[in-house]
Parts: sequence; structure tokens; C-alpha cells
Amino acid sequence: MDLRLRGLRRPRRIIAAVAAVVVLAGAGTWTAVASDDAPPVHHADRVLAVNGVRLDTSYFTSGDSGRRPAVLLGHGFGGTKDDVREQAEDLAADGYAVLTWSARGFGRSTGKIGLNDPKGEVADVSRLIDWLAKQPQVQLDKAGDPRVGLAGASYGGAISLLAAGHDTRVDAIAPAITYWNLGDALFPDGVFKKLWTGILFNTGGGCARFEPALCAMYERVAESGTPDAAARALLQERSPSAVGDRIKVPTLLLQGQTDSLFTLAQSDAAAKAIRANGAPVDVDWIAGGHDGGDLEASRVQARVTSWFDRYLKDDKGADTGPAFRITRTGGVDSTDGAALLRGASDDTYPGLTAGDRSIALTGREQSFANPPGASPPAVSALPGLGGGGLSQLSSLGVGVSLDFPGQFAAFTSALLTTDLRVTGSPTATLHVKSTSEDAVLFGKVYDVGPDGRQQVLPSQLVAPVRIEGTEAGKDVTLTLPAIDHEVDKGHRLRLVLASTDLGYASPAAPATYTVSLKGDLEVPTAAAVSTAAAPLPSWVWWLPLAGAGLALALLVTGRRRTATPAPDPELAEVPLQITDLSKKYAGGDRYSVRDLSFRVEKGQVLGLLGPNGAGKTTTLRMLMGLIRPDGGEIRVFGHAIRPGAPVLSRVGAFVEGAGFLPHLSGRQNLELYWQATGRPAEDAHLDEALEIAGLGDALARAVRTYSQGMRQRLAIAQAMLGLPDLLILDEPTNGLDPPQIREMREVMIRYAAAGRTVIVSSHLLAEVEQTCTHLVVMDRGRLVQAGPVGVIVGSGDTLLVGTATPVEEPLAEKVAALPGVASAVPTDDGLLVRLDADGSAQHLVAELVRLDVPVQSVGPHRRLEDAFLTLIGGSA
Repeated sequence: MDLRLRGLRRPRRIIAAVAAVVVLAGAGTWTAVASDDAPPVHHADRVLAVNGVRLDTSYFTSGDSGRRPAVLLGHGFGGTKDDVREQAEDLAADGYAVLTWSARGFGRSTGKIGLNDPKGEVADVSRLIDWLAKQPQVQLDKAGDPRVGLAGASYGGAISLLAAGHDTRVDAIAPAITYWNLGDALFPDGVFKKLWTGILFNTGGGCARFEPALCAMYERVAESGTPDAAARALLQERSPSAVGDRIKVPTLLLQGQTDSLFTLAQSDAAAKAIRANGAPVDVDWIAGGHDGGDLEASRVQARVTSWFDRYLKDDKGADTGPAFRITRTGGVDSTDGAALLRGASDDTYPGLTAGDRSIALTGREQSFANPPGASPPAVSALPGLGGGGLSQLSSLGVGVSLDFPGQFAAFTSALLTTDLRVTGSPTATLHVKSTSEDAVLFGKVYDVGPDGRQQVLPSQLVAPVRIEGTEAGKDVTLTLPAIDHEVDKGHRLRLVLASTDLGYASPAAPATYTVSLKGDLEVPTAAAVSTAAAPLPSWVWWLPLAGAGLALALLVTGRRRTATPAPDPELAEVPLQITDLSKKYAGGDRYSVRDLSFRVEKGQVLGLLGPNGAGKTTTLRMLMGLIRPDGGEIRVFGHAIRPGAPVLSRVGAFVEGAGFLPHLSGRQNLELYWQATGRPAEDAHLDEALEIAGLGDALARAVRTYSQGMRQRLAIAQAMLGLPDLLILDEPTNGLDPPQIREMREVMIRYAAAGRTVIVSSHLLAEVEQTCTHLVVMDRGRLVQAGPVGVIVGSGDTLLVGTATPVEEPLAEKVAALPGVASAVPTDDGLLVRLDADGSAQHLVAELVRLDVPVQSVGPHRRLEDAFLTLIGGSA
């Protein structure tokens, strides 16, 4: 054992003997929480006297009187022990003794806030471990040494790391969305993160609630705008990095991707340091963070429990997950508006620079200003606003990040010829000169759309850097924020260096910066990180039986064919017309489809939308002749649809999946399917269908090697065999990740571009909005609305500006008078602004900042999701 660690035990025990934990609240207050599947959970509230302060605690146990490992759960900054009660109850039900507490200065606990001071909050944890060692329910490794783990998010995550470095009795930890070095987090590269730091001290109840040294430090730095060496040292000594060489326990690091407070670089530094000590370390990048997004609470809690099962209960069969996992998002679930999430993983942690790819940038040497007073500032994130901040708009693909003309330099790549997944921290080398002694720059990489106008700043993150001695010019390598972001083929990357940012303090003195490129943009791709393919569906193995059943069904329906109405010559060029269609299933108490009528023209991509039970699939099955309607009719190119109708040869369909023989190649499966139709091989147009589907060389491989996305595209190619004039797709993107969804979107658009027609039923409203030209919205079997997407969604020229305080009428009138603004009306949430033909969201945000409008969010007033939920009355 390291001598330094061994020496810690004696003073800790002396302190424990002199300042023993005293129970102030008697035996505490006991309650029990019961469920149907688990033993009741008992919990006791106690106020403990610890190191001169009183800590409000709760102790949770369940089951028999046997001993079990213990877990300490910390809370986030500004919170209390009550915030983690649900997780404590779940862990207790899983066989742990769980202790929660409100940290110094929060809730009913006394004392000054020390930002996890080793002599304050960290020492308190050691006293709580002393208390756990005396409980009859807690498993001991030896006298005074309980088997114990720590977990918590943000402030509670940092105390987990610090406790593991200061107290050798800690056996496993699972910190989340937290910091490794608080000095680096609040003063990155010597730049003061003023908004987040101000929020921190405000959330704590004001400067007077903190230890005097912290209060003085904040007031000094906030006034000067520049962190000094003493300020950095004060925060660093309260950071896990100060004891990084002593953290030698299994560590699960969960870090947020949407987080301008504690970035992914913080967990990267922690992972490297703890792994260097020989401890097991797994890293998990979750979808949310301090700036909003999905914190994946249930998944994270399950993984933390498995981590403790493995390292506290010694359950070697516990599945602790991959060494590295990242959550990727794509689309919106129309039932609850939540982002659809999918995991990608690797069996090793790649760090932030794996698989660097060089992206050439172009741009001459550029000079730009740091304005007097650093105002107006550029806008990236609005810290602390969570889901209402600009990060939420970024996730929706709305580029409202703001850089003021004359205050930034920009260098842009050529159009990307392939898709690019950025996973990690891009870097760029620049030459910087300044008319001032030092320069402060804010680096960021934009994803720029094909039109060059839409710019999305991934996760709304920027990298601040203070560069000293720049009057004579200096080369500097800028490490940009770590992100996980897919850049589509046909987009560009744009590196921007700005002189200001709303969240940070910039020099108040005016200066001119001159920046030139010294190399390419190095972009990490972490190619080994892969999104898990969905398992091969069970129906694949039943293809022969299903084929026989289909043949029998076609034979029976063919013999039962009845007289078909004559074709309507006026509809000969109309792909689909449905008139008064109705269907009520036997034994049902309501119509699945009732009096439905709509028409589809050539070249359209029609989205069929509706909540579950709206009648979409029933309509598609009647359209394909699989079931008969009770009333009304369906005509395809003027021909009435009946089971086995000859005109169905002009219809291709993908409904409820397709079956393939796994041992055959993709091409062999399609050829076999076409042979089964009995139609001539030359009518298949196999190569044309495959070109549209874009499977490339994969066609020669066995289908069992295909990813879910490749199998979906093969199924679409099968539906396109014969190049049918009408293609019907029911939920074609189910189970696909975002890149695969985008590929499916392109397949549909390419197919319709040749004058054919596509009907797609999907619950991914964002995809429908980007893919479809027209919509049919159904609810409870009836038509709600039909028409072009633009008509149903609205013109898109109206923005909702959320504000921190109500906007008074005089200020609204000033906004209404701005160039590019047609009108501005105050609402309960802010301003409803309608733009004219010359207006744009970017210019509007710039003017709002200039007018000191307290902007919290800016977004489209009406998207397809809003229109859809409005039309169906929220029944989705």
C-alpha cells in the first residue's frame, strides 16, 4: 500500500474518536415504502452533528437484518437530500444500505458552502462513512471500514471523486455530469466563465452563504473579469484533480454532451488519470447536461446499480456495460415529444482525439475587432436555461447562434463528399496577432447547410482561449469543444474565431485581432465506436412458410374475385384517389376508418400521419388489396382496388417489415423474390432500384451481415422492384439510427423525383417535415386535414421569443419597428414576432440583444409537431 495512503488512516481515526458523530434527533423518524415486487423500504431521518455543523440525513434499508454494502448519494448544487430520495429507495430495494444528506449550507444542514472543501464537505463524508460502519445492516471489510460506494450528479458527483481520493475506505464510485478541475471549468484557458459562475453563486443563496475566501475570490474576479493565480489555486485545491493520483477505485464516469458548464473534456481528464492508477474506468456520454436535453435518468440509474452490483456486491455476472458508450439522438416521438435515443459503444474508451481526419479550410488572413466593453457579445449558449435555451433549438436544427459582423474571422471547408461523424475535440493551428498585449478568442465549429445560410453550432459549445504575448504574432493550437455530431454529405464545416461571447468575460479595452490559418482542421472520428445494429427479426427465419401462406392467400382471393368496376379514364394519370372509405372490423365497437377521402398526385411524397389507432395501417392495407373496405372505394390510376387487382402490379409496398434469407446475398434475395412473382426478369429494373437504394458493394454480402439500416434499405429496394408508379412505405425508419434515417429520407426523395409517387406513414415528425411534400392527417379513423406541408405547418415566418421577464408595450413597439419585422406582439411567454420577406432569425436576435430584450429562447412558433398536436387535439 502507498505509504501516503496508509498514513491517512491514523489521523482519520483520531478525529473520529475526538469528534464522534452525535445523533441530535434521537432515533430519527422512520417510515416505510412498499411495492408489489420488492420488500418494503424503511427510511430514517436524522440530523447528525459532524465537524462542527449539522447535517440533515436520511438512511434507507430494506429486507432482512443481514449485512449489505452501503451507498452514499450526493445531490446537485442548490438541491437537497430529497432530490435523490427515489434513487435511494430503489437502491435500498436492490439490497443496499443507502445514506443521503444535504450538503453544508443547503436544506436543513448548517455551515457555509465550501464548494467541496477537503476540510469541510469532504471531511463530512468521511464522518458519514464512520457512521455507516457502526450500523448493523452495513457490510464491513474490517472494523470501521464499511463496503461503500458513492454516486451523485454535478456537485454530488464531485464529492464522490473527492471522497475516493481522500478516504481509502471508498470502494466504488459513479459520478455524473461533474468536474475534474473546477478551476479549468470556471476559468477555461484563463477566461472567466462569468454567466455560469454568477448562476452558481446566485443558486447558493448569494456570496454571504459561501466560505469567506470563496466570496472574496468571486467578487474579485467578477469585478476584474480576469481570474488570477490565487483564484485558480483556490478552486483547484477543491477539485478531484488535486487528489487524482489517489483515486484507485472502480469508476463509472457519466458526462453530459449538452453541457457548457462541465464539458466532456472534464470526464476525459478524469478517465485518463484514474485509469493510470490501475482502476477500472467506464465512460458514458449521456444525451443531456446542465444546458438541457435528456438526462436518461432510468438508464443511468440502472447502469449505476449494475456498477455497484459488480464492485460492491462482487457479482461478477453483473453487466456493467461497455467501456465507452455514447447516446445519439434522432427524431422526435410524436406521442410525448421526447427525442429518440440510441446508444453507440466501443470496448475501449477512445478519448477525444481518436481517428483524426484532416479537413482543409480556406480563408485569407482576417482582422476583426474586440469592441469597447466587449459589447455587443456573440451568442452561443444561454447558461442555466435547460431545455428552453438555445441548445434545444440546436438539437432541432435551428441555427440561431449569433456572431456580429466585424467581430469574428471564419474559415470554411469545401462541400463534404461523404457523411462525417465528429466524435471528440477538433483542433486547429492558427497564427494570432493583436494590437493588445493579450488576445481572448472564442473558437467554434459550425455545421453549415448546403444553402450556406443555416448554421448549427453542435451542443451550442465554444472554446475560449486567452493568448498572451500576441503583439508580435504567435502560433497557437486551439482545442475545440468535444462533441458527437453527424455532418451530412453536402454540408461544410466552418471554423469561427470570435472576439466575444455572452457567457464569458472579454477584455473591455478595444483591440484588433488578426488571425490566419496554419494548417487543416483536425477532426476526430472515433471510427471504432459503432451504433449497435438491431437484432435480425424473427420473421426472417419464417420466410419460406410466409411465402407459402401468401401464395395460398393469393390463390384463394383470386378465385373469389368478383366483378370490378370499370376504370375511370379521368383518373388514369392520378396515382391514388380515395373516396368515402370506411372499415369496421368484425366484433369492433367503432370504425377503424370512416368516410375517408383524399387524392395524391404524381411526384408527391405524401406523409400519412396520425396517433396510434388513427387508422393509418388499415388504410394502407385496404390500398394494397389485403383487406376489403366496408364502404367507399380506392382507385389507383383510375382502377378500383380489389384483392388481386391487376393494377396492383403498379404498386410497391413495404408494410410491417420484409423477410430475407440470411445466408443469401442481398442481390440473391431480390432476384429470388422477383422470380416468385412470375414476371419477366427484364421487368424488375433491378439495377435501377438498387441504385436508388444506394447499397453499393454490400449487395454481394450475405444479409446476415447487414446492419438494421442496410436491411431496411434492401426492403425498400424490394418494394421498388419493377419501379412501381406508387410506392407505399409504412414506418420505414423503425429501428434506424439518425444517419440511416437520413439515408432513407434521401431514398424516398430520389424515387419521387422521377415523377413517381411515394406514400409514407411515419411517427418521426421531423423526418416527415423534411421529406414529404404533402400530408394527410388522420385521427380516430377520419380525415383531419390534407394539403401541402407548408400550408399545414404554416409559412414559418413567425418566431416565439421567450423572455425572462414580460415585455412592455413600448419595447414591443421598438421591436415591431425593426427592419425585417412585420409585427411584434407581447405574450405571456415573451414576444410573438412575424418576419417579413427580408427578415431572419439571426438578424432578429442581434437586434434584440442590442435593445436589451432579456432573451431566453428563440424558435419557430409552429413546427409540424405543433401543427400535428393542434390538429389532433393532443391525442397523440
